[in-house]
Amino acid sequence: MISNFRTIKLFALSLFFCITLYGGDAKPTLTIYTYDAFTASWGPAPKIKQAFEKEHHCTLKFVGLSSSIGALRKIQLEGKHTKADILLGLDTSIAQVAKKTGLFLPHELNTSKLDLPAPYNDDTFTPFDYSFFAFVYNSEKLKNVPDSFEALATMPKEFKIVIQDPRSSTAGLGLLLWVKSIYGDKSGEYWKRLAPHILTITKGWSEAYGLFLKGEADMVLSYTTSPAYHIIDENRRDIKAAAFKEGHYGQIEVAAVLKSSKGQALAKQFLAFLHTQTFAAIIPTSNWSYPVVKSTLPEAFDSLHKPQKMILMDGVTVEAQRKAIINEWLEAIQK
Repeated sequence: MISNFRTIKLFALSLFFCITLYGGDAKPTLTIYTYDAFTASWGPAPKIKQAFEKEHHCTLKFVGLSSSIGALRKIQLEGKHTKADILLGLDTSIAQVAKKTGLFLPHELNTSKLDLPAPYNDDTFTPFDYSFFAFVYNSEKLKNVPDSFEALATMPKEFKIVIQDPRSSTAGLGLLLWVKSIYGDKSGEYWKRLAPHILTITKGWSEAYGLFLKGEADMVLSYTTSPAYHIIDENRRDIKAAAFKEGHYGQIEVAAVLKSSKGQALAKQFLAFLHTQTFAAIIPTSNWSYPVVKSTLPEAFDSLHKPQKMILMDGVTVEAQRKAIINEWLEAIQK
């Protein structure tokens, strides 16, 4: 009887511990805030969820917002009460801004051997994929394809593009930095010339790309890797990325753990998972980007335009100049 009583007591204590720690669920839950394309049924989140949950006996919960910048703002508004354990999907252009909030933990990972086309080393945000910005078009509809920013600005009057808002979209900010890298102090003048060709400015990437696919615009700001989706999933080769003579600005996407997370150990294990071959195998055909560790890519990637050099401003410079660059853009396109 005494032995049975001890067994029952230990079981009760164990049950109490699980209920207290996990709210009645013996498996811990890790909540990840990110952008909507990442959490879509065709995005990487479902496969990542399946793989990580199986390996770590936990529950992954992805929360998708219109953009990763929107996810950051949600975390800032929620403060210490945020349910997010991880913020995933910012890029190196905005990571410095996020880092200055003081909301994130050092990742404690060795990132020196990651396979990246441009150097990036940060103790808080760790890379998980990358691509290059590009204007994407339908080769069956657009025959006179611009091959530079100058050619883009001098297209016929009826030619229209869709871009994203740099205040809410990392892609939109990337375009501004791309133009700034090429035109410098004359960026405002360039935007005035390009403005008549801008059909609309969307909050995030998904909305912009959707408008392009509906035929609303001739080109959309997207990525050099976007055509891979159409080749692999739709057996289409008419969607292509224009190669620009000036080169292409890069996007390295990153993730970090919140200081307020109650599951920091598991969250850091997830960051380490971002650098595994399992994760690397998921990214090319779901987030349509390059993984940050060397791996075998699908054959369709061989036909993509891959710039030999990535144009990329360092995060400190971007953080210092971001507001001025955005204001310059706003003033130019509103006139």
